[in-house]
Amino acid sequence: MSNLKSGVISRRKALSLLGLATLGLTVPVTVLTVSDAEAQAQQPAPAAPVTGTERRQERRTGRVKRRTGRRAARRKGRAERRELRREGGEEKK
Repeated sequence: MSNLKSGVISRRKALSLLGLATLGLTVPVTVLTVSDAEAQAQQPAPAAPVTGTERRQERRTGRVKRRTGRRAARRKGRAERRELRREGGEEKK
């Protein structure tokens, strides 16, 4: 211990010492803090697709189903209106 240097400390060393001192004061406080909260049981992850490609494919499939539903409804509506026009034309005679 007799060969201690009384030289100048660089800024880098001074800042690292200051950081270590701050860390030394902060860690015991966080470690000693006790919470009464109980651990929550992990809920199973939803059955959602994992990759972006799978999510994209799911969106596309949904769009196609909605589109075909709308088209079928329009087709049905047109057929009903067509029948009404045909029946209405015969009644006028």
